[in-house]
Amino acid sequence: LFILRNDRRRAKERGEATDILKGGGQAVSSVIQSVNDEVYLPFNQKSLDGTLVAVLVAKGKQYFMANMFEKAVESYQDALEIAPLYLDALSSKASAQIILGEFKEAAEAYLKVMELDDQENPVFTDAFTGLAKILSAKQDVIEGGWEKVVARIEQIMPSLEKKRKVAPSNKHIAGTLARMHNTLFTYHDTNTKDTAKAWHHLKSGFAHKMAMLGPWNALEEKKKVAMVKNIFKPGFWYDGVGLMEDKTPIFIIGFPRSGSTLLERVLDSHSQVVGTGEDSVFNGRLDQIRNQIVKASVTGSVDMIRSVVDHEAKGVLKETRVRWESIEKTKKKTSTSSFATIDENPQRFTDKMLTNYFNVGFIHMLFPNALILHVARNPMDVLFSSYKHEFPAGTLDYTSEFGPLSDLYLSYREIIEHWDTVLPGRVTHVRYEDMVNDMPGMAKAIIASTGLEWEEGVLDFHKKKHAVNTHSTTQVRKGIYKTAVEAWKRYEEPLQPLVKLVGEKVDWNLKTSLPSYIPPVDVDAK
Repeated sequence: LFILRNDRRRAKERGEATDILKGGGQAVSSVIQSVNDEVYLPFNQKSLDGTLVAVLVAKGKQYFMANMFEKAVESYQDALEIAPLYLDALSSKASAQIILGEFKEAAEAYLKVMELDDQENPVFTDAFTGLAKILSAKQDVIEGGWEKVVARIEQIMPSLEKKRKVAPSNKHIAGTLARMHNTLFTYHDTNTKDTAKAWHHLKSGFAHKMAMLGPWNALEEKKKVAMVKNIFKPGFWYDGVGLMEDKTPIFIIGFPRSGSTLLERVLDSHSQVVGTGEDSVFNGRLDQIRNQIVKASVTGSVDMIRSVVDHEAKGVLKETRVRWESIEKTKKKTSTSSFATIDENPQRFTDKMLTNYFNVGFIHMLFPNALILHVARNPMDVLFSSYKHEFPAGTLDYTSEFGPLSDLYLSYREIIEHWDTVLPGRVTHVRYEDMVNDMPGMAKAIIASTGLEWEEGVLDFHKKKHAVNTHSTTQVRKGIYKTAVEAWKRYEEPLQPLVKLVGEKVDWNLKTSLPSYIPPVDVDAK
């Protein structure tokens, strides 16, 4: 970047154009247009301006992946100083601004992208889903927001549908249509309240999306569950193995869309508790942990197992602290007052990876007394919320079909029930509905379970402007709201096939098991 910036400065001083394509390319009339046209050119053909903005955007995306969102915005803004309408920078900047809670600025950037992108086959389709997230959370954030989005989609969707029929294997067209239908679902679900139209668009979007995925492997999911149950049985864990007294990590597990972000924000609002993002340190080290424990187990020596477990547990704690220190160091250099002051020596770190419910056996082995909080939500509410949500590419893509979604959910329930059987009381259950209906009581019980002193500021968690990089980014900034409870009933009829697939698990009489929590008599324990 230093070299590129110097080259550009010197060229400007000499009066030379910085928008000329390499390899004999012709200068175009506008730097802005030429830079946007260069998005897909290899670096050895880009102009000096095109190379510089591409590197700046790539740098911003690296900051974004590292949860350094303010630094990411700075880098995208640097690119926009050179090319004010560079669409990749505008779209990427808006994504980071949503996480920082800057909804108005993000909406304005997304609208600009939507207006300037290819009018027949848009490239930056995050603009549609990003605007839908913002407008569903705060409709008045920008005047005429929904009308502009819907009009744009209705203008280009018929043409894309025709192209899709001609080129059914074109993933970009399929993905664009899926996102547009998803946006229209959100529009009708939250704005017009027309559930028939909303469901139509939800199903239509998923039809495009699922056509691009391979078949679901139900057998593989069953094998994974069976393996966990066969390995982790009574007698697997040795007494005195693990960091017996260490309660530093707090593990958060559960099914997607269960309310885990709400729980994490409550914890993170305590001065002695900090989070390190959605990327679990424990999960990232799991292969090494597993392999080392297996090697030690082969020796038959309990002392060897104890030594290995102790070493791996300390490795998790060290990496967690190093990651937090790195994030804090960057914040102190770049942040404004948007972030709350955090204690220099926090006593607890949240480690949130919902699918770590598969790994409770290893968590218990390394940290026998660390808190494991399992967030549970009404089965059909969590299933519908997962079904309608657009997750990043991966296993959760398959939640867009009833069959795979029910397989994943039933596996999750079987595993949680397994831990309650072989390690009774080890997993602490936290019901989402209890948090919504009785946050003061639940918040005090949650903090008490960590062994820390109560702080009144915890109840103001939604007012603290932490960056929130999660699938629930816009929702969690609303604070406590009850509209998500039994939300599935608005779509009860089309969801009946899913109800049948889930069977008896559609009901779950699970209670919050926080030791100090006593539900008030007027809280509806559904």
